[in-house]
Parts: sequence; structure tokens; C-alpha cells
Amino acid sequence: MITRPLDLAAKLRPPPRNYDVLFLVNGALIVVFFLLFGSRFVLAPGLGINFRLPEMAGAIEGAAPATVVISVPRSDMVLVEDGMFNYTQLRGWLQQRARKEKGLVLLVRADRRVPSEDMGVIADMAVQAGFAGVQWAMEPVRGGPGESLRPGK
Repeated sequence: MITRPLDLAAKLRPPPRNYDVLFLVNGALIVVFFLLFGSRFVLAPGLGINFRLPEMAGAIEGAAPATVVISVPRSDMVLVEDGMFNYTQLRGWLQQRARKEKGLVLLVRADRRVPSEDMGVIADMAVQAGFAGVQWAMEPVRGGPGESLRPGK
């Protein structure tokens, strides 16, 4: 009694129940969400589901191979393999890519809301950087549901 005058051990709470299963389920859910949101099924983060290419009569699907593809969802926003750039950053990125390889062809997938002036600015930047050519992604004009205006289709 002299060594334990306050009997503190009796006043302690009992040890908590075993919650190991709850922690494992929580960890598994975190892993599942990382796998879902880090999926390669997302083509380009930042491209909305309403991203539509402009239509053009005579556009041929897969006309020529392109070595570099960029997406322009709106003015002054460009999505490339390395991330999202504005036009100033894009100029440096294009110059860096053109220095690495010669004869690159740039394919620009611009949303139909992007002004033509911006398309010209991007083409000028690519030519000045040293790209061999610039192509624009266009959708063929459809005559009706499932019909194309191209001959033979």
C-alpha cells in the first residue's frame, strides 16, 4: 500500500477493442481510389468531355503520321505530354523538342472554340522552333446520321 498509495492502475481505462480490420479496409479503399484516379484511361487531364474538334469538308481520318501531338482546349492553354503550358512556355517546349529530333511534325488538336488567330500563333511558333510541318486535327463533315460527304464512304 505504501508503494501504490493512489491506486492509479485501477483507474485506467481498459485497452480499446481491436480495430485492425477497420484500418485494413480504410487502407484498401485508399489504394483503390489511387488506382482509379491514376488510371491511364484518362486521355488528358483537363480536356473536358465536351471537347469537340472543328468539322471540315474533305478531312481524312489518319491522313499523315504526326510525331508530336498537343491539345488546345481553350485560348492560352496547351496540354502536352509534359503537362499544361501557356503560349510562352509552349514556345520553349517546342524549341526543346525540335533541338532533340529533326523532321518533327506537330499535330494540333484544337477545340472549335479556339480562335483562328491562336492556331496561327501556334503554327508560327512550331515553324520558328524548327518543326518540319504543322497539322490540324479536324472532324469530317457529316451529311446525316452516320454519313460522310467523302466519296466512296
